[in-house]
Amino acid sequence: MTEEESQAGAVHRFVASAPRGCGDLLARELKAFGAADVRERALGVEFAGPLAVAYRACLESRVAARVFLVVVQFEAATDAAFYDAVRAVDWRAHIDPARTLACDFSGKHPAITHTRFGALRLKDGICDQLRDATGRRPDISPERPAVRVHAHANGPKVTVSLDLSGEGLHRRGYRTQAGEAPLRENLAAGLLLRAGWDEKCKEASEFLDPMCGSGTLVIEAAMIAADIAPGARRHYFGFFGWLGHDRVAWESIKRDALARERVPAIALRGRDADASVLPAARDNAERAGVAAFTNFERGELVEARPAKEGAGFLATNPPYGVRLADRDTARAAMKQLGEVMRSHFAGWNAAILAGSPDAGLELGIRAERVHTVWNGALECRLLRLHVSAQTEKTLIHKGHSVRIDQSLAESPGAKMFANRIAKNLKTLEKWAARAGVTCFRIYDADMPEYSFAIDRYAEADGERVWLNVQEYAAPKTIEPEAVQRRRNEALAALPAAAGVPAQNIHLRQRRRNARGEQYEKLGESGEFRLVAEAGLRFWVNFTDYLDTGLFLDHRITRARLRDAASRARFLNLFAYTGSATVYAAAGRARETTTVDMSATYLDWARRNLAVNGFSGPQHQFVQDDCIAWLKTAVAERRQFDLVFLDPPTFSNSKRMDDILDVQRDHAALIDHCMTLLAPGGKLVFSNNAQKFRMDASVGERYKVTDITRATLPKDFERNPRIHQCYELENPA
Repeated sequence: MTEEESQAGAVHRFVASAPRGCGDLLARELKAFGAADVRERALGVEFAGPLAVAYRACLESRVAARVFLVVVQFEAATDAAFYDAVRAVDWRAHIDPARTLACDFSGKHPAITHTRFGALRLKDGICDQLRDATGRRPDISPERPAVRVHAHANGPKVTVSLDLSGEGLHRRGYRTQAGEAPLRENLAAGLLLRAGWDEKCKEASEFLDPMCGSGTLVIEAAMIAADIAPGARRHYFGFFGWLGHDRVAWESIKRDALARERVPAIALRGRDADASVLPAARDNAERAGVAAFTNFERGELVEARPAKEGAGFLATNPPYGVRLADRDTARAAMKQLGEVMRSHFAGWNAAILAGSPDAGLELGIRAERVHTVWNGALECRLLRLHVSAQTEKTLIHKGHSVRIDQSLAESPGAKMFANRIAKNLKTLEKWAARAGVTCFRIYDADMPEYSFAIDRYAEADGERVWLNVQEYAAPKTIEPEAVQRRRNEALAALPAAAGVPAQNIHLRQRRRNARGEQYEKLGESGEFRLVAEAGLRFWVNFTDYLDTGLFLDHRITRARLRDAASRARFLNLFAYTGSATVYAAAGRARETTTVDMSATYLDWARRNLAVNGFSGPQHQFVQDDCIAWLKTAVAERRQFDLVFLDPPTFSNSKRMDDILDVQRDHAALIDHCMTLLAPGGKLVFSNNAQKFRMDASVGERYKVTDITRATLPKDFERNPRIHQCYELENPA
């Protein structure tokens, strides 16, 4: 056996990377290529095998990003130890010092905190070893070097590998131009494989991308249908300049791959409203070798139609609207796509890459499966659909109509959810009638698998009722398709169970935002409704903001403020829409001061007071950072008889001089407020921090009464930590 034959048959350790969310697809491919000991890892897939397996991965994998041959693994706690370990490798077996080299570094190391520094130390170790052994060192060339070496650190543990791909395997060699927001080729292929296109292409009548851009999805679909190896048109791989390269094995693998290419029996089409992107799509298809059986044409989305009889396959990557100014356009495109699919593509399978977790609602078609994938750093959802002509109803999501599949109302889960809603309403409606409550919570994640908070709002004149449905973010341990299925079941059952028309049901997802964004604006509909509470009226908005403008859990707290407000000088801090000020005015407060940082919410507060007949100079509205305003008010020795302090849990707004953390800062806030209290005055302090603990020093300085349980309404008894509330008075 020759040395070359021995090298070809030797078993090596490899690591292959893939787009996040596609690791299982890559593992499946590698097993088909003959890989052994395949193990999925957070950043890729580890596997073992001869060089032929790695060559096939570089040439034939549709989802791999890079393929690495492991050279050495070691522990190095310092950059000096890292350099020494690299230099200890005999690089003469891998690198010709007369040729070029590139070095990369990734991961987190205790001493190497910059990737460029790590790459520099890697280069130094390699070049110094080669110079000592041969008297020469390679030149450095970041672009297409003869050999690219990569080091990855996981703490002090380091893996040094040869990058056999040389450059990202998404670079098939066909795309020289791309649209404004190109989809990487290997991610596009991964989406298609996830949706089962490799099997569905054998029986589909046609393939269509109605928003094709530069044609990536169409071309990748064509390459799958034609069994064209993704790397067949590439002219560069990282192993070409590696001294261990087995040219005979490589040529045999490439020859076999080319021999499998075929002309598919189906038509593959791309359409786009922007004619300027189509020449690039056609050129890309030509370079990919699929021009003979693909077609690109200009056409508006609304005009998209099947070209043949029979069920086809539609895949597309609609605009995401990452920029705020583009969100309405993106939502409109998704809505229009759903309407076109329902109207003209019944019976088709579809794969839609949605740029937000809730975009499927705007599409208005129930997804059979939902997968989380990442397009670069952007978390997306792949919606796998079968388009049917089932009867659907419409509800509202962020001001936009969303169709719901009414047939799901008969599923066991939907019936169970409907029974719970009906049971809750039977109890709560009797209580609400006795208590004169017209807006109340009817469901709060009573069944953990249906994780919603649902509030019922009645119009002030009693003619109409709305439901505000907030979906809590599901734990990451629950599969996205399970979340989607349960959401669809609940939405299908809700109209009949609650006796509220679907068009009067508003849905929003309450997920973890950046801290301090509790009042994030979601839309621009400007549609306000007037509701009643305790003989007062309030404007609410179900579409434009994360919250409606009226916190129902503070219903009793507001009533206590009204009872205490007679002839009082009332201060409302972090006032939001001023509902507490309305109650104080109704309680005959002598004057009110309403402070909030948002001009929008202060205007909302003015409207709330005005609709209840309260106006005049005795009602002051101050737009300011509440913390800064408090300090000024203390310095000016202002006095109030009743103060309501209801700060957010956390806020880091750019308009604030400082960051607010209610757990850290509540004692200082309380101290400022207590300084403002006139003799005999009272501070009502509330917050929504789930794990809040009152600073013990506060109880040493003031008389503190915990009124949390006393201010918890019946409809919020399921969630006793919805807020914490205290009354504070200065000692006599």
